[in-house]
Amino acid sequence: MKAPVVIVGVIAAVGVVGFVGWRLLGPDAHRSPRLSGYVEGETLYVGAANAGLVSVVAVQRGDRVSAGQPLFALDAAQLTAARDQAAAQAAIARAQLRDARKGQRPQELAVYDAERAAAEARVVEAQAEYRRVEPLVAKGVYARARLDQASAALDTARANAVAVGRRKTVGALGARSDAVAAAEAAVAAAEQSLAAAQSRLDQISPRAPAAARVQDVFYQPGEWVAANQPVVALLADDRVRLRFFAPESELNRYAVGTTVRFTCDGCGAPRVARINYVSPRAEFTPPVIYSREARQRLVFLVEARPEAGPPLAPGQPVDIIPREAGR
Repeated sequence: MKAPVVIVGVIAAVGVVGFVGWRLLGPDAHRSPRLSGYVEGETLYVGAANAGLVSVVAVQRGDRVSAGQPLFALDAAQLTAARDQAAAQAAIARAQLRDARKGQRPQELAVYDAERAAAEARVVEAQAEYRRVEPLVAKGVYARARLDQASAALDTARANAVAVGRRKTVGALGARSDAVAAAEAAVAAAEQSLAAAQSRLDQISPRAPAAARVQDVFYQPGEWVAANQPVVALLADDRVRLRFFAPESELNRYAVGTTVRFTCDGCGAPRVARINYVSPRAEFTPPVIYSREARQRLVFLVEARPEAGPPLAPGQPVDIIPREAGR
């Protein structure tokens, strides 16, 4: 009975020695242990710049939203009225500018045409009177003063005809340049007021800035929310990070821009994350001189963005597969 027991003991001893030897001398003997980390998410709080009554909440906690998808809306009655008023003021300013650039209406210019015709008729009449009086004055029938009166009347008629023609030219020009510039400035101010009113109206109906998961909803329809108070909390896909700590001796393997592989419970095959941040300061630093033994306890925070794959939950533990030297 002792022989089989001895044989079993020998086999067990050989197995233990072989296992220990494989662990010490096998391919994984000099491989660094996996680094432990976790998933960190930066919450994005979405609110409105104005206070108001919540009228619509388009999402629920746990929903997936795409970029540009509506999240919620406040009551828009007052801001819509303000926007419409600003739009009306802008329309008035544009109409005044068009009117300033135009000349007078055709009917008004027709009045100048009639006045010019009358003035030209008076010129013809004054010329006839002058021609009739001139020979009679030469014969002595009329005094010289009569010819002077006829000449003055002719000059007056001609000047009046020129003035009427110039008034029509001025009427066709439109307003003066300074008046047009003032009208243009009024249009610019009105359009800026309209843009500001439209912006305030848009701000009470925020949309998702990126693809995300709705983490929480703080207000429901019918509740009053203060200005800048968060209504919806989002966990955007591009704000999820892996956080782990790399030993000081292996820090040179984890440069910004390089990739690491990681695993997590239920994640299946190892996934890839790209390092986007390495802390410049060590953590858990003992308050002693950096001896070789002390340096072994130095670790540096490393952050990496997960690449394609299912979304990760904040707080979820992950295991980082160490990078080999030179890779």
